[in-house]
Order: sequence, then structure tokens, then C-alpha cells
Amino acid sequence: MSAGIAIVGMACRYPDARSPRELWENVLAARGAFRPIPPERLRLADYGGTPDGTYVAEAAVLEGWEFDRVRFRVAGETFRAADPAHWLALEVAADALADAGFPGGEGLPREAAGVLLGNTLTGEFSRAGLMRLRWPYVRRVADAVLVEAGWEVGARGRLLGAMEAAYKAPFPEPGGETLAGGLSNTIAGRVCNHFDLHGGGYTVDGACASSLLAVANACSALAAGDLDVALVGGVDLSLDPFELVGFARAGALAAGEMRVFDRRPGGFLPGEGCGMAVLMRLPDAVALRRAPYAVVRGWGVSSDGSGGLTRPEAEGQLLALRRAYARSGFGPETVAYFEGHGTGTEVGDATELRALGDARRAGGAARPAVVGSVKALIGHTKAAAGIAGMIKAAMALHAQVVPPTAGCRDPHRELCGAARQLAADPKGGPWPDDLPLRAGVSSFGFGGINTHVALEGVSEERRRGVPPDVAALLRSHQDTELFLLDADDAQGLVRRVERLRERGVLLSRAELGDAAAALHRELAGGRVRAAVVASTAGELVRRLDLLLERLRAGEERGVDARGGVFIGSGGTA
Repeated sequence: MSAGIAIVGMACRYPDARSPRELWENVLAARGAFRPIPPERLRLADYGGTPDGTYVAEAAVLEGWEFDRVRFRVAGETFRAADPAHWLALEVAADALADAGFPGGEGLPREAAGVLLGNTLTGEFSRAGLMRLRWPYVRRVADAVLVEAGWEVGARGRLLGAMEAAYKAPFPEPGGETLAGGLSNTIAGRVCNHFDLHGGGYTVDGACASSLLAVANACSALAAGDLDVALVGGVDLSLDPFELVGFARAGALAAGEMRVFDRRPGGFLPGEGCGMAVLMRLPDAVALRRAPYAVVRGWGVSSDGSGGLTRPEAEGQLLALRRAYARSGFGPETVAYFEGHGTGTEVGDATELRALGDARRAGGAARPAVVGSVKALIGHTKAAAGIAGMIKAAMALHAQVVPPTAGCRDPHRELCGAARQLAADPKGGPWPDDLPLRAGVSSFGFGGINTHVALEGVSEERRRGVPPDVAALLRSHQDTELFLLDADDAQGLVRRVERLRERGVLLSRAELGDAAAALHRELAGGRVRAAVVASTAGELVRRLDLLLERLRAGEERGVDARGGVFIGSGGTA
């Protein structure tokens, strides 16, 4: 068995998760972060029913994040010129280093510390900013149309002048920092620059496998002695038409609920975010008294060759698995949990499950391993997806808890039957006593790239059962919420329903539960009461509209079980 690469620090910012601990708690409770796509990110009404359109309605988006440029001593001009992906990556990198015991980079072997960061296409904000530079083309087209319509020179000039001002207003004026701030390859360099790291910093683009590919490359560099510390991860802030229209045309997006490793997959919902980990050779981590979350024992990378650019191939994935476990010193048949890539597409899920199953079957696995994917909760974060899966798997090993399989209502046929090698576990629970603390993480991408890492826990003491707080989180998942409201009179109830509707438009699935719990605490024994049952923000809004219609019509009692709306009045028992 290899000496191993220790994961000594982790940090992240994903939808509804500001840290690995919050991400892990959401995993245990199966709290989904999907919400209607905010109109300020993409006006869906502009992209429906056309060849240039998309049909997706929900995504997992970051809420409330603001970069503290004072903390990082970033000048205003520089801040405005760079894509937010740069700043999100820098912030999460700082948090990961602090978690590893290197706050502000202090104590790092700077000459041998490097940054390998997964990213594709920088971010949507840089691409949007390029529109400003396309104004001359837009002006020529508009002017030609106006000439065709018979407009005079003066009128054309006035209109085009007003159009130019309005067109350019949302985009920052180009400056000395614009080019560097809009490039993908400078994100890793910016982190090196801030912390004065000299081991090398570069961006890895392996499409949706980018961040786990960065992990594999960093492990190789550490094993070879090229680096002593590696800051690895991925960042992705791209929810713009280029990707959403493209994925829609490929049929990869979900039109409704995202299901992963399910018998009826419908595609994925988009996500965004950033995850980082600090890696060291295990003996070095022990010498510095750094306590690892887990150890990377093996890593493997392969390509599908002539199999195709966008269609996954089981043989290519098997090759990455064989390489990872050959390096790890143990086989996939000894692994209790696999964090899958899990795009929720028919071909993608079937191919991945078949490859994992074949690898375990070849080793003579005694019983099925649990499989799941964090994408079922935070969406497909593309270049930041693989590191999210590794953070989840590392937390599972650290806690000695097999996480529940989210987004799988009707398990895929590969997860059923007596001969199955993998299984879905909707409940989760303690790590099996008779299996070692081992997990595998997979990530694949366009171009036929396949990546897999094999992790192992470091605790010598095995826990029995799960702590009460973990047990409570595992029991807390609900796929539908009950919203209760009351007031002293009908007008007061209408006002409360209106306020809930206003807040409910952009609630994530996880926040639905929070809102329902808050309403329950606010109940005051009012004379008029109402209840709504809903599982998504869209369903909540539609049912609140129905409730408002009935309340405004003077209805005081009514049960609409199909519509999920209930109205009552009078004293309580």
C-alpha cells in the first residue's frame, strides 16, 4: 500500500453550504439546494420556445456571498475587472489553508507549495463582459436595419448613441486588469500571487472532471517530490446561455426534479460553487502533527480514446479504476461507499454503475457497496464537482458514517437484484463494522476524460452507531413540507399568505423546510387558519395563489387534498 497523500485541510462554498461541515450536514439531512433560477442571473422568459432556448427552470445557486476585498487587500479597480470566480477561489483557498493550520499561508514551505485548480471558461461574468467589446458589430447591424427602414442620418446617430450608452452600462470599462481578470489560467496564479507560493500554479481544464483531475495531478506531484504542499480544487460560476442552451440541446438538463442513479433519470440541474483541499504526503503531515480528514491512497486517470467526445464509455472508466486501485494497494471490492459522478442522465448513470459494478465483481466483492452523488443536492457544479464529491467522501470517512443516497426514488436496475454490486441507501447509517474505512470518488468529463481517487480513513478506533446529532439529521429528511398560517381575521391571514408568497418565490428546497418550521413557531392560535402542502418553491407559489384566490372570495372552510390547500376557522380543540 502506498504511503498516501493526506487531506489536511478543506473549505468550500456551495449552495446552502459555506463550509465542509455545512455541506456534510446537508448531505446527512438530504437538504437540496435547488431553487428557481433568479431572473438577475438569467431571464428564462427570454430563452423559451426557440432554437437558442433552454427548458431548465431550477438551479442550485450561491446566495448572499460577497467577497471581502479589504480582508484580501484587493484594490477596487482590480476587483471590478476580474471575474468573481477569481475572488471566490481566493477566499476558499484562504479558508482551506487556515483549516490545514497555515492561516494566511504562514508556515507553508512556499518554495514547494503549489496550486492546481479546476476551471472551465472562467465564469459567466467574463463572457458577459465581452459583449461590451462587440458593440461595433451590434452598431453596424442596427445601423443597417435603420438605413433599410429609411431613417435619416441624424435620427440614426441619436438612437445609436442612446443604444450604445444603455448597451455598455452593465459592463465595466476595460482597463489594465481586464485581460488577466477574465482568464481562467490566472485564477490559480492569483492564489499563488496572494500567498507568495513558488511551487507552481496552473488551471486544469478537464471539463466536469477538472477538480478531481487537479487532485490526481497534485498527488502525482507530491509523490514524485515536486511539491511538498498542494492546494487543489475547483471553481465554477457559469449559469449563462452558452452552457444552459448547449446542455439543453444535448438533452442533458432536467426539466423537473433531478434524479441520480434512478430508474427514470431525466438529466441534471445546474449548480455552482468552489471547493478546495490542502494535500501533503502522509509522513510529512504526521511529522507536522496535522490531523488528516482522510488519506488519498490511489488515483487514476484515463481517456475513452475513440469512444467519443461526449458519450461515456465503461471501458475507459474501468481503466481509471484499475489504475487507482493498483496504486492504492487494495481493491474496489473492499470499498464500502462510492461517491459517483452521477449526472442523472440515462447513458451517464448506466455506464458509471456498470463500470463500478464490473470492477467490484472482478475482485469478488462479498456484498454491495452504497453509491450516491452530491449532485443530487447541489446540482452539477461542473469544474467544481469532483472536489465536492471528495469533500463529501472525506467527511464520511472522518465521521465513519455512510451517507444516504439522495435523489434516487426508484433505484436503477444496476442497483437491484441478488447479483448487484452497488446499492442505494436512502437512510444512511454507521460504517459497517466488518469493512475498512474506504471510499472511492469518480469524476468524468467531456472529451472522454475519466478520473477516480481511492480514499481511506485514518482513525484507528472504530465507532459504534452514530452520535445523536448525526442520527437526528439522518431522520430529518422530508420530501414535502407543511406550511401552517393563522391570524385573528381573514384580512390578516391574507397578508400573511402574501408575505409568504413573496418570500417563497426563490426559496431552495432546503429552505422550504426552514420556512415551514419558522411558520410553525409563529402560530398564535388565531381564529382563521390555513395550510399548504408543497415540495418545491414553484409548487408552493402556485398553491399559495390558489389559497389567496379562495380567501379573497370569502371562503372560510375548505379541503382541497389534490391541490394541497386547506382552510379552517373557529376555535381550536
